[in-house]
Amino acid sequence: MPPAGVPQKRVLLVDDSKFVRTTFKSILGASFAVREEADGAAAWSALAEDPSIVMVFTDLDMPRLNGFELLSRIRGAAEARIRELPVVVISGAEDPGAKQRAREAGANDFISKSADAPEVLSRIDNLLRMVSASRTATHDPLTGTLTPHYLVTEGRKHHAHARRHGGDVSVMALRLESHGDIVRVAGKEIADVILARIAKQLLAKVRAEDSVARVAEGTFMVIAAGTSAAQMQAFGERLRHELAEAKVTHREQRLSFPSRVGVASLAVDPAGGIEDLMRLAMRRLDEKAPAKAPAPAVRPLPDDIESALARLEKADWAKLADAAPQVMHRLQGIAAKLRR
Repeated sequence: MPPAGVPQKRVLLVDDSKFVRTTFKSILGASFAVREEADGAAAWSALAEDPSIVMVFTDLDMPRLNGFELLSRIRGAAEARIRELPVVVISGAEDPGAKQRAREAGANDFISKSADAPEVLSRIDNLLRMVSASRTATHDPLTGTLTPHYLVTEGRKHHAHARRHGGDVSVMALRLESHGDIVRVAGKEIADVILARIAKQLLAKVRAEDSVARVAEGTFMVIAAGTSAAQMQAFGERLRHELAEAKVTHREQRLSFPSRVGVASLAVDPAGGIEDLMRLAMRRLDEKAPAKAPAPAVRPLPDDIESALARLEKADWAKLADAAPQVMHRLQGIAAKLRR
């Protein structure tokens, strides 16, 4: 029988080692259905197609899509079912740097590949209880914004209202690109203070009827009914500019806040529901901006022409008014030759 409070659902086990998968499956199989995948790309596909998965166990060092990249995709997913899954990192080596990086990416827990069955099942029990409790909350305790789960609930209302009345609804994702760097330089506590300030700034600028949530460690999302994609994009760009101009120092080192914005809207994007718009907005965070065309190179003028033009520019034309018609006539002749 499964531990108390743990539903008989599916655990996704991701590791490129067949031996590790077999070992963990023997532990988990007594209480859970287990789905095995050998790399992160296959695991991501499994998450998208299998709603019965309630937890992910993943290695970090894998081909195609490694554990860090898989974590990033999970925590950035537009669909709350995937985004809120508990993720346990399984590792054979004690690497504090890798653990810190995985925690920043959104790992809930870590467990050794040599762990015994009681420890593994106890970790699952505790994590599933915590996740179940968090889904009943409506607000993120750190930032005061909505939880991702509740954002979907509110977003569905906005979407339904827009559909019913022929209006628009737009979604904006805003990601602080330097969040991981701030954690490394200033520590998690300072990084959390900064996220709370950004959230306060964001909440002060939206309308009371808009919905704002922190959907990943350094990522916020806004859902606004009656707002076009262009209006939402302009709002996001203003926020980006304000963050870029912010002056915050830590131990005499200035912290920078580069950010990216992704926008989707009902009026311009094909979407069956609010989750589709959220997914599009998140995807657009990673779309590269079109490269600006380089400015054409300016070749210097020959010395004699540069000298002649400089003398014309410096001439006192107030005293040479009588000569102006003749000068203009000569310049027009030169211009005609340049146009040939």
